[in-house]
Amino acid sequence: MPGVLTVAEVLRMGVQRETESQDLYTELGRMVTDPQAKYVFTRLFKEEKRHQEILEGFLNGGIRADMLKPDDVLDYRIAEHLEQPRVKPDMSLGDIFLLAANREKMSNEFYLGLAQAYPPGETKQLLLKMASQELGHKQQIETLYADVAFPQTDGG
Repeated sequence: MPGVLTVAEVLRMGVQRETESQDLYTELGRMVTDPQAKYVFTRLFKEEKRHQEILEGFLNGGIRADMLKPDDVLDYRIAEHLEQPRVKPDMSLGDIFLLAANREKMSNEFYLGLAQAYPPGETKQLLLKMASQELGHKQQIETLYADVAFPQTDGG
């Protein structure tokens, strides 16, 4: 049946997406000077690398879907309400965080979309858990964005 992806194709697409996210976070980490932002992008790189390894392990039959915990995440939906910035050398810290939050939003939607194509089972469970973790990344980045865009004043 045309348009139907095999489990292996879905997993390879996920691996590619995780690799692209690693490249983005490496680039953004080089662009920022704020130590907290550098730390977050380094941590996100490591989490995306772990996702890549989980997907590759699942593809090779060595990892079960129940080895990945879902995250309970509150989605602030900041990225959905602001325009996506373009990558440029002189990006503001807020734009860098907004760009990263949008990437995580797209990753979440990617895994949710793939999960919809699968019946209940281990593959669907893995994809839903990956979507949840990407949403968790988005929440972390949107928190940083809010700190930069709406700094706390002495008045509260």
